[in-house]
Amino acid sequence: MAPVLVVVLGAGIYATLQWAKPEPEKKEDPPRPLSVFVEPVEQTNIALTVETSGEVRARTEVDIVAQIAGRVVSVSDEFTEGGMVSPGTTLITIEDTDDRFALLQAEAVVAGAEVGVQQALAMANVARKQLRNANNASDLALKKPQVAQANATLKAAKADLAQAQTNLSRTQISLPFHGRIISTAVGIGQYIIPGTSLGRAFSTDVVEVRLPLNDSQLASLALPIGYIAGDDPGLPVELGAIVAGKQQSWYGRLKRLDASIEVETRMLYGIVEVFSPYETNVSQHGMPLAVGLYVNAKIEGREINNAVVIPRDALRAGNQVYVINDKGRLEVRKVIVTHSSAREAIIASGLKHSERVIISSIRNPIRGMALEALQQTYKETAASDYSTRSTVGGS
Repeated sequence: MAPVLVVVLGAGIYATLQWAKPEPEKKEDPPRPLSVFVEPVEQTNIALTVETSGEVRARTEVDIVAQIAGRVVSVSDEFTEGGMVSPGTTLITIEDTDDRFALLQAEAVVAGAEVGVQQALAMANVARKQLRNANNASDLALKKPQVAQANATLKAAKADLAQAQTNLSRTQISLPFHGRIISTAVGIGQYIIPGTSLGRAFSTDVVEVRLPLNDSQLASLALPIGYIAGDDPGLPVELGAIVAGKQQSWYGRLKRLDASIEVETRMLYGIVEVFSPYETNVSQHGMPLAVGLYVNAKIEGREINNAVVIPRDALRAGNQVYVINDKGRLEVRKVIVTHSSAREAIIASGLKHSERVIISSIRNPIRGMALEALQQTYKETAASDYSTRSTVGGS
């Protein structure tokens, strides 16, 4: 019985100790709130800016084509890829010997026809005097058909003379605008015929940028489909691109919108015109707006008074915004967006002035979760970090 008594006694002592031990102090800490960056909702008058991009293209681009046959006797030094073109400056000269001979012959024919007219008029004058007393003298007797024939012959001779002069002028090939040569396809000594392509050139007086616009961007511009500026200067547009390692800027005007929407992309295209892009309207670094350059565009749209503006980082997928209320709790708001850009979003409804929107990322957002708004805004914190790095380690 001794072992049994020992076991029973031990179990009793253990039970007594368990029953008599003091309860541990319980401390329930509330969950630690998540720290987030916030920005206040602003209400201000703002001009909408539409951002898009497109390729610069020449408004006038032509093929240089021969109009007469002949051998090329000279080519301008500027008739090369990238060469400058001035209005009326001869680029290509075609041998004109035959055309000069044709011009001399046409001048001789005109001179002979003028003599024929004078002779016909003299004969008609003589006939009119001889038949002045005759009754019902015929036109043939009065030499009227002969005068008409002589005048017709003179007109035909003058037409041939004008054609000969035109053919002679066509031996000097030039363009009617300021421009640049894109490509060449002829050299000295080559024989060409009418229709032969000699090269290609474009005008530098005006270039165009074709910009795609979606429906919301069109609403921000407040312009109808098929818009044409006409006498109005059009909406101002700032164009930008990085060229030669520097940010370059140019300025133009939105002159018109297409009258139809492209089926494949469902986009509407607008045309921006830039005048004198190679001379007076160059960038701040002296760079011309070259044809073929891909540029970003900022178009000034309509103005909105008392617009509700938030940072673009505060706008979440599905047009949702995270708001921290006065109790430090998370609210998820569904908003209607009027306009958005890379930096800001304009809200039509769903937010009020001075409410605090969250711009930090939240991994698992739950409505009502505790949040702590940091005293500094995200912009101030980023600027402070940059200043510290510049002071310690250099920029």
